[in-house]
Amino acid sequence: MITRIGVIAFNTFREAVRDRVLYNLVVFAVLMIGAALLLGRISINIERLVLVNLGLTAISLFGIVIAVFVGISLVSKEIERRTLYTVLAARPIQRWEFILGKEMGLIGTLAVNAGCMSVGFFAALFYLERQFVAADRFLLVALYFIMLQYVLITALALMFSTFTSPLLATIFTLSLFVIGTFAEDLRAFGELAGGSTRYLAAALAYLLPNFAVFNVISEVAHSVPVPGRLVLFNTIYAVLYSAAATSAAIWIFQRRNLK
Repeated sequence: MITRIGVIAFNTFREAVRDRVLYNLVVFAVLMIGAALLLGRISINIERLVLVNLGLTAISLFGIVIAVFVGISLVSKEIERRTLYTVLAARPIQRWEFILGKEMGLIGTLAVNAGCMSVGFFAALFYLERQFVAADRFLLVALYFIMLQYVLITALALMFSTFTSPLLATIFTLSLFVIGTFAEDLRAFGELAGGSTRYLAAALAYLLPNFAVFNVISEVAHSVPVPGRLVLFNTIYAVLYSAAATSAAIWIFQRRNLK
């Protein structure tokens, strides 16, 4: 079982790496980090602040773009090429193994891309400051949270791709990401609103994925420590929500008529 999932994950990783979109996004992210370094140079006493904010934001956004546009095509592309029928029929692979393998392969791709962009980011930071300081360790926490975002958005994209078209899956996934980014504002709006609107806004704020909790870029840019309990909470939250989305994807895909 583990071997079969690993094979699918490796093939997914290999196909994703060959996709030119990935290279373009990585190059664009590196250019954004370079732009952040340039803007930092022309700023007054806020060079590090500008570099950290723009650099981490670039890593986050471009990784999200990769997760969405590659994630939604993991299933639909296999169906269009009719390679899915061969994989499921000719080889002893269950549908849930196929879903897990695809998800793990894309997460691995995102981890490699995030690692490459992070190397460029820290290189730019070292070039700017000529040294690393103790507060820079919190940048690793921010990058870890960004990776948790990748895991969550991949599970959501994969879930939508199992039952709808690539266009609608893209719209649904990006919509959840945008709404989830403002989840705290939605919760605050619910507390201010009255009547049924209050309960509806509160329900949406708690049910929809809360991407806002993963955004600590502003804090680490100002060298504010990230509490350990937040790291634990975000880890548990991302794992549980991603597991729920992946389980939904498997449940839907198991019942889908592929003929």
